[in-house]
Parts: sequence; C-alpha cells; structure tokens
Amino acid sequence: MRITATVTSKGQVTIPQQIRQRLGLKQGDRVEFIIENGGAVIRPARADGNPFAAYTGALGGFATEADINAWLRALRDD
Repeated sequence: MRITATVTSKGQVTIPQQIRQRLGLKQGDRVEFIIENGGAVIRPARADGNPFAAYTGALGGFATEADINAWLRALRDD
C-alpha cells in the first residue's frame, strides 16, 4: 500500500483515513516515528511502563510452575 500526504509549512501531515483505520488510530492517539533503512515507519505509540502492572497480584501468588499448571487444569475442567 502506498499513500501520499503533503507536509505543511509547519511540518504537519494529515494521516490519511485508510492508514488511521488500519492502525486503529483515533483522535488524541499518539504515534511514533522510527527511522529505518533511510525511511520512516509510523506506528501507534506505546504507553510508558508495563500495561499489565495494574493486574499485579490479581490472581494471587503461585509458589511453583506445578501450582500454575494445576490452576490452569482446574480452569479448563470447569
């Protein structure tokens, strides 16, 4: 897919609708630009930190891998 856009005098570019839809971008979302092999890649910006940090401890602790596997087997049996 090749789509072009124009850079304004302020260095701004409107991301074409097809690209926004494909990347799932909405108003207010942030994007990052990565320079690779003489070109640039645009992608949704990753949030700072661990996105799973809010769930730490939600399942309680497991002492061993065997405990985890037993818990998973119990879930599958239900």
